[in-house]
Amino acid sequence: MYPAHFVQNVIPAIQKVDGFLSADLLSREFEGKIEYTVISRWKSMDAVKAFAGENPSLAVIEPGAVAALESFDDVVIHYEVAVHVS
Repeated sequence: MYPAHFVQNVIPAIQKVDGFLSADLLSREFEGKIEYTVISRWKSMDAVKAFAGENPSLAVIEPGAVAALESFDDVVIHYEVAVHVS
């Protein structure tokens, strides 16, 4: 349910945001439920702030995602890439 929403709604909207690079939706079964994690990549923290607002630690959850998920985290954690291998 959420993967379809992510592909059809979240990705097209976020791709329009200046500074967005890419996103992955990860999933795993945990305690009998499916848990999703989104990893997004941005050009800079300024780009993240332009998308998320002045407090980028607050999760941006649009109404369609709220409807598609049983629960979600209200906060996010930001990391800088220390090493990238592809």
